[in-house]
Amino acid sequence: MLVAMTVGIALIGVVLWGTVVGSLLPFLLRRLGFDPAASSAPFVATLVDVTGLVIYFSVGVVVLRGTLL
Repeated sequence: MLVAMTVGIALIGVVLWGTVVGSLLPFLLRRLGFDPAASSAPFVATLVDVTGLVIYFSVGVVVLRGTLL
C-alpha cells in the first residue's frame, strides 16, 4: 500500500511540475531573448525527466521512511 501511495503522489507531483515548467518556460525564454518555440520542447523534456526522478525519490524517502528496518 505504501508503494502505491508513493507512486501516486510522485505521479501527481511530476505531472504538476511538468505543467508548470512547460507553461512558464516559454515566457522566461522570451524575456531572456531566446526563441521560445525552438528551445522549449527539448529543454522542458530534459528538465522534467531529471526533476521527475528527484521528486519520485524524495516522495519515496518521505513515505517509505523506516519500512526497511
